[in-house]
Amino acid sequence: MNRNQVLPQVELSADPGALRRIDFCAPQSYLGAGFLKISELPRLAEEASSVEPVDGFDWQIKTYFVDSPGSEPRQMLELGLKGRIHLVCQSCLQDCGLDLTQESRFVMVATEAEADAFPMEDDQQEPLVASQHFDLLGLIEDEVLLSLPLIPKHPEGQCQPQTASFGGGGEVAESSEKPQNPFNILKNMKKN
Repeated sequence: MNRNQVLPQVELSADPGALRRIDFCAPQSYLGAGFLKISELPRLAEEASSVEPVDGFDWQIKTYFVDSPGSEPRQMLELGLKGRIHLVCQSCLQDCGLDLTQESRFVMVATEAEADAFPMEDDQQEPLVASQHFDLLGLIEDEVLLSLPLIPKHPEGQCQPQTASFGGGGEVAESSEKPQNPFNILKNMKKN
């Protein structure tokens, strides 16, 4: 590729169906933005505790080529995500709306072997294998799933931990009632 060659820039459609087959092998760069509802991301929808009309993710993508010493220029992909999802708070077990923001940078490589050989020390960019039918929608969903907290919780001081006992139906036991000893059954068996 000629270093002075100007590559065409293709505007990506915001339609989720169009994002499933992007040709990253073509000598062109891409630019696009849009909004994806939670329902358009099926694996993410399984994680959501509830879905409100405003829930979903704004996405922005930009690809460009950078010179690589001793080889062809490398295609870079920058992905920005910002949105909201509702998960179950692990402190109070109630619905918890979480705002997430994720910035990712990838370098496009030709083969799986090249991706495996990519230096792991470079945590600023990850390798992606370019293809003529690249699933950009799947990449967006993967990045959102990876940005979810392991233990979702409300911000500090915004929830009350559950105090109901298990099996009690949420009712408070009377203090005059003495709890039954679980070993009484064994004691009675020994007597017989």
